[in-house]
Amino acid sequence: MMASDRRSRAPRMSRAAKAPVEVTRPKIRERQVRDLMTEKVFTLRPGNNLATLYDLMDSKHVRHVPIVDSEEELVGLVTHLDLSRSALGRLEELPLSAERDALSTKKIRNIMLTDPDTIEPDAALKDAAQILLENKVGCLPVVEGLRLVGILTEADFVRDFLERN
Repeated sequence: MMASDRRSRAPRMSRAAKAPVEVTRPKIRERQVRDLMTEKVFTLRPGNNLATLYDLMDSKHVRHVPIVDSEEELVGLVTHLDLSRSALGRLEELPLSAERDALSTKKIRNIMLTDPDTIEPDAALKDAAQILLENKVGCLPVVEGLRLVGILTEADFVRDFLERN
């Protein structure tokens, strides 16, 4: 058998028109609050005193402290600005020991914001950013129902930006 005979016996490709193949690309999931939130949240109770709040903020370098009840349900929020406005500003003329005593007698329930803006972990990150900007708040407690599951802060967005660039 000659080489030309072999070539002629090779199977032929059909010249029939082939249907166009649709290429489907996997949808990229929109980033959610859970992708950026901090899950380990430092919390206090409404009955804790302001000295405890001050110590927590100072030692852990946090500016937002969610206030929860015994079932870890969110009942309020205190920011460093709330603490400064309501307690520390009035105490600056006192000796340090008197300041500490004054902070020890005041309760968080007296200065906390009782209805803070919140968001759910499955919410779009874009929606959370919009709430932070529009409402001029520095954090959003993340809740499932009433139960606190995390916190999302401006710092989380900044950290994410730096890690991505």
